[in-house]
Amino acid sequence: MKKFLAPIIILLLLFTLQIPTASAASEQLIIINKSNNELAFYDNSKLIKKFDVATGKSSTLTPEGKFKIVNKIVNRPYYKENIPGGDPRNPLGNRWLGLNAKGTNGNTYAIHGNNNPSSIGQYVSAGCIRMHNNQILWLFNRVKVNTTVIITSSNQSFNQIAKANGYKLSGENVSTAPKFTSIYRLGSKGDGVKSMQKELTSLGYNPKGVDGIFGPATRSAVMTFQRDHKLKVDGIAGPQTLKSISNKQNNIKQNSSKTSTSPKVTTLKIGSRGSAVTTLQQKLNKAGYNTKGVDGIFGPATRSAVIKFQRHHKLQTDGIAGPKTHQALNKK
Repeated sequence: MKKFLAPIIILLLLFTLQIPTASAASEQLIIINKSNNELAFYDNSKLIKKFDVATGKSSTLTPEGKFKIVNKIVNRPYYKENIPGGDPRNPLGNRWLGLNAKGTNGNTYAIHGNNNPSSIGQYVSAGCIRMHNNQILWLFNRVKVNTTVIITSSNQSFNQIAKANGYKLSGENVSTAPKFTSIYRLGSKGDGVKSMQKELTSLGYNPKGVDGIFGPATRSAVMTFQRDHKLKVDGIAGPQTLKSISNKQNNIKQNSSKTSTSPKVTTLKIGSRGSAVTTLQQKLNKAGYNTKGVDGIFGPATRSAVIKFQRHHKLQTDGIAGPKTHQALNKK
């Protein structure tokens, strides 16, 4: 009888010993926000540290949802190219935190190091989350197996995301995410994309709809804006592009607020400025004549748009928006 009871007692003891480990892991939380490619580590109800990361080349490669860390591996080999663990050529770096994403067992998706530091912060991976080797080492030494990992694309602060997922915070005074940290690209969705589309439309860059979906037309509008404003033309609306769009929008509002009443129809030409020019540019863009921006300044691009409009409507093609040009525009 003792022979039968002994294994049962051992199993019960092992089960009892595992309970505190799971409880301890529940005090930790990792959040990965693909909108700005940042990772936040929480422990004991506090935001401990944030890191830059790299995520999937496309918006669907790095899965979103709530997962668990199911294994921790030191110097995992890169089996695809038969590169041993610890080798400087190994693209998985020196530490691996395996995730059970999409029903996998921790050997497909992971938070891991990388041998290409310049890739961190970019959208370059096949689905995993990359970190700098020294930073994944810091995290690896602290995070526990069974810790929850939330992967999302959000405009909310890390604390807001944590609270929305039932994580209790003790430090409510932790600052929220700074403005213009979001990154929108092909496949992005949500209110942030919709807001950007509205601003682009008002500036004369047509995304062919304000639906909150970053499709090919929105990418084309972003690229045209970037080209016109001497930004990197990559079709990705990152912090610099979003800030530039917002600044242009604010300039329009300031110019418009200078005149309290509706602007009187006047003759406008190269060098003209103010709300009347803003209104002219908005009407031209709505009619399909691109002024390359709505800034209240009658420059060469606005003159070119006026000439095209005049030519198509059999008006005198002098590039001057006089009464007849205004009248024809008002009919559109």
